[in-house]
Amino acid sequence: MFQLHNDWIPMEPSPATARPQFHFTSQGWINDPHGITYANGRYHHFFQHVPSATTWGLGCYWGHASGTDLFSLEEMEPALVPGEGDDGVWSGSLIVDDAGTPTIFYTSVTAENPALGTVRTATPVNDDWIEWKKGAIVARPAGDKNLIAYRDPAFIRTTEGWQMIVGAAFDDGTAGALGYFSADGVDWRPEGIVLSRPVSEREPVRSGGMWECPQILEVNGQHALIVSVWEDNVLFDVVYALGTFIDGIFTASTWRRLSHGPSPYAATVFQDAKGSSCMMFWLREITGPGWAGAHSIPYRISIQDDTLVLTPHPDLDAYRVPAGEQLGPAGSACDIVWPAASGNSFAIRQDCGPVLALERTAAELVVRIRDEVYSFPWAGDIRVIIDGPVVEIASWAGVFAAPMTALEGPWTIAGAAVAVHRLARN
Repeated sequence: MFQLHNDWIPMEPSPATARPQFHFTSQGWINDPHGITYANGRYHHFFQHVPSATTWGLGCYWGHASGTDLFSLEEMEPALVPGEGDDGVWSGSLIVDDAGTPTIFYTSVTAENPALGTVRTATPVNDDWIEWKKGAIVARPAGDKNLIAYRDPAFIRTTEGWQMIVGAAFDDGTAGALGYFSADGVDWRPEGIVLSRPVSEREPVRSGGMWECPQILEVNGQHALIVSVWEDNVLFDVVYALGTFIDGIFTASTWRRLSHGPSPYAATVFQDAKGSSCMMFWLREITGPGWAGAHSIPYRISIQDDTLVLTPHPDLDAYRVPAGEQLGPAGSACDIVWPAASGNSFAIRQDCGPVLALERTAAELVVRIRDEVYSFPWAGDIRVIIDGPVVEIASWAGVFAAPMTALEGPWTIAGAAVAVHRLARN
């Protein structure tokens, strides 16, 4: 249902134990999404998974879900599990060659030294991509005694072949990405450091002592390097550099922060069914009975001037409830559009008081979730996605996400004129 208002509007209740409906979750623990691929009319969505616990463990699986759009994912059998020389099957990527053959590249780790993984491959047994056969190790941290962390391969296609980058950390406090080249996706040649940055360099953004999930993409002739910031076993934010990527070397012209709040991390880049560049995050601290961790909604990526801009993916529009339809138990899920020219604040309230309040100044957006207060930059129109126990906020200045109390009873919204699109499944 679409509403444009600045008055109090009563909204429907949701279940007391609400679980996100538009943010992917699974039983047990999940963290990084990765290897998201559209092929043969379906999305294949892979993710780090510990199915037997709600806490992270070294023995991660590659979980697998599939659907016809990015919000219709149904969980399948795990694609990869520990064993056959892997104590843990950690994050990575997937490429499809010119013949249409997919190959997973994942981080294989051992219990003796999990920080220094190796890059190993797997290929599907059948066309349904459900069962995968592990293959060879194609890259390892050999020959560099100063390397103390190595994981998370990702790829960018060039006219000559494939460039692989792997996240790295060095013992002098430098974070970086190591590069490899292959003309055919099978044989890989090391090419050295793609880009590095010392942990002491914190302006204009902190980029940490190790880069997790480093990825390079090209949008309209411009290149961006996206990294998730790790430092002293603490996970910080997702940041990016814009610049040029030539002959395996990334030259950064500017650094910016992409994520805000306690939840977004481990961003992954992929292409959707239309070939557009997209991104998704792991959302930390989003939990419920028997499950822990969620994935963000997917975003389309654009580069506007010197800013990487994320816009909620249009697949979400198909779940907007037409005007006049009655809502079922999904009443708490909504997509709110707050135009840049419309008022300076609005709030969602229940009988106990404000649940979520947003106020913007010229420079910052202040978000209050019960007793928690966050502030971060904003620009342009603002999108607010509420989905059970998670709120996600996006503008041209980046993405914020945090846990919130699911709206368990009647609630109202007031303040600035905003467009409220209720979300529900058939």
